[in-house]
Amino acid sequence: MCVNNIMVKKGSSKISHLTWGGIDCRELAERFGTPLYVFDTAIMKSRCRELRETFLNRWENTRVRYASKAFLIKAMAKLIDDEGLGLDVVSLGELQTALSAGFPPDRIEMNGNAKSHEEIELAVKSGVGRIIVDHPDELKFIEKYAAEAGRVQRVSVRVAPGVDAHTHAYIATGSTDSKFGVPADSREGSMLCEAVKFAQGCEHIDMRGLHFHVGSQLFDTDDYTKSIEVILQLMKSLKDTMNFTTYELNMGGGFGAVINPAVPYMRAEFYTDAMMKVLTEGCKRYGLEMPMAVIEPGRWIVSEAGITLYTVENVRELPEVTYIAVNGGMSDNPRIALYQAEYNAVDVCNTEGEIYRPKTGGKVSIVGKCCESGDILIDDAEIQEVKAGDVIALFNTGAYTFSMSSNYNYLPRPAVVFVENGEARVVAERQTIEDLLRGQVL
Repeated sequence: MCVNNIMVKKGSSKISHLTWGGIDCRELAERFGTPLYVFDTAIMKSRCRELRETFLNRWENTRVRYASKAFLIKAMAKLIDDEGLGLDVVSLGELQTALSAGFPPDRIEMNGNAKSHEEIELAVKSGVGRIIVDHPDELKFIEKYAAEAGRVQRVSVRVAPGVDAHTHAYIATGSTDSKFGVPADSREGSMLCEAVKFAQGCEHIDMRGLHFHVGSQLFDTDDYTKSIEVILQLMKSLKDTMNFTTYELNMGGGFGAVINPAVPYMRAEFYTDAMMKVLTEGCKRYGLEMPMAVIEPGRWIVSEAGITLYTVENVRELPEVTYIAVNGGMSDNPRIALYQAEYNAVDVCNTEGEIYRPKTGGKVSIVGKCCESGDILIDDAEIQEVKAGDVIALFNTGAYTFSMSSNYNYLPRPAVVFVENGEARVVAERQTIEDLLRGQVL
C-alpha cells in the first residue's frame, strides 16, 4: 500500500518502511515506545490553511472554531492559535487547557449540554467570546456571573433542527429528541422563545444568534443544507414575532474524515460552499440580514494527521480467525467498541508486502490487550504477515483517541508525539504507574 508518498525504500531489498512527518515509524517506536500517538503537524496546518483559503477568505463575515473535543493538549491549542483559528470547548478541563496554553479567550466558544455553575462562571470571568446556550436555565447563571464580572457576555442558543443525520446513531446530534439544544420551535411559549425573551431582558447578556450541529462523519451536504433551511424559517419567525435578529449562525462541524488513507480526503469547500450558497440565497428569499457564518470542524483537521503505533505481542492462528494481539487497544482507542469505527493498518517495516493469508483460513483480526472480547481494533484486517515484536500502525487515529482514552485495566495512557520535516518532539508524556496511583489513599 502506498499512502500519500510516505513510503521510503530501504536499500536493494525493496522493503518499504512507513514514514510519518519524514521519520521512519520503526525509529519512532524504538525512540518513544509503544503504544504511541503520532501526529504530522504539517497535515493539521495544511487543513487550517485550507479553511482560511476556501471559507474565511472566500466568504465575508465568517469564523472558524476548532472543535477541541476531537483532540486537545496545550501544544494543539498553540497550533490552532498560530493558525489564527478559534476554539470550541465543552468542559472545564478543555477550557483550562486552552487558557493555560495562553489561548486568547475572546476566540474561545464554550459549548456543552450540561454545563456546571463552575464551568459557566469560569467561561464568563475568563472572557470567552461566546457561550453556546444549550438549556434556557443557563442564561440566569450567565447573567449572574456576567454582572459580577462587570461585563456583557455574548451568547448563542443551540437548536435541534430535527434532521436525522446519515451517520451512526451515537454521533447524530440534530434530531428532535437529541439531548443537545432546544427544539427548533418558534411558537409562543416554546423553550426557544422563552430563552430569547429572557435574554432580551438581561442587562449583561447579548444574544447574538443560533447554533446547530447535525452530526459527525458526514460525507454529503444534504444534512447541512436541510438543517439550514429549517433554521432560515426559524430566523424569519423569530424576527417577525420577537424582533430578534440572528446576527450569527454557527453551523457546527462533522465534516467526514476518510477511513482509507489511500483515498483522497473530502475538501472543506465541498461542505462550506454548499452551506453558504443555501444560507445566502435563503436570507435573500426571506429578506433577512446575512448573519456571520461559523463552522466548528474538529475531526476533519486532526483525524488523518494522526496514526497510532503498536507492538505485536503474539499471533494466534485458530480455525476461524487469526488474532494479532498488540500492546494497546480499547483503552487508547475505544471508538471501535463504542460505535464500530473502522480503521486500516500496516506493518511499518513492510508496507508493500503481500497481505497475510493464514494457513488455517478465516479472517485476521487485530485485537487489544484489555480483558474484553470486544477489544478489537480491526475485526477483518488486511495486513502483511507479522510476528511478535513487529510494529504496526493504525491510520486516521488523530481524532477521539487520546481525548477518549482511559486507564481501563490500569493501562497508562500513551505518549503523544508531534512530527514534521524529520523532527519529532513529545507534547504529552507517557503516563507511568506512579501517575495511576497518585491521589489514592489507604
